Amino acid sequence: MAALLEGEASGYDLAKAFDATVANFWMSTPQQLYRELERMEAEGLVTARVVEQERRPNKRLFSLTEAGRKAVRAYTAEPLGKPAVIRDELLVKVQCLDAGDMEAVRTAIAERMEWATAKLARYERLRQRLLDGRSEDAYFAEAERIGPYLTLLRGMSFERENLQWGDMALRRLEQRTAALRAES
Repeated sequence: MAALLEGEASGYDLAKAFDATVANFWMSTPQQLYRELERMEAEGLVTARVVEQERRPNKRLFSLTEAGRKAVRAYTAEPLGKPAVIRDELLVKVQCLDAGDMEAVRTAIAERMEWATAKLARYERLRQRLLDGRSEDAYFAEAERIGPYLTLLRGMSFERENLQWGDMALRRLEQRTAALRAES
């Protein structure tokens, strides 16, 4: 429902927007998204209208109903559950690197840093589109919705931390490798 706060959208548009915005804090496949839309429509939280298209399949545009907006308000008022738990295969490999293949783990860390760099660049492009030439202070004062920008900043912070950690880990691995060579 959070993705529909921007307005009416097709499932395809939502999946694309999801990847560019909400994905910085919530993962979902397009199949999950379509199942959720169907469930929310059945519960009266969203409504869909069919738009006929020439030379392409008709598309359904979804929008929040008043019941959906009430559900969003109720959801935001609920107390939080437990904080998110990190489940990261890379960290399991790092945990095991002393008994494993240190070079393979080093490569995995470098790949994660490349991924974080690319994601940070996408987030920065989105940030510039949202700001549209305004300062952050002006954006917060003028924008209709500030939640997407705040979550974007969190995603950017997360990727910067991934880069910082990766840089430190690679330096420490290099130091360890040098120390082991010196002992040999």
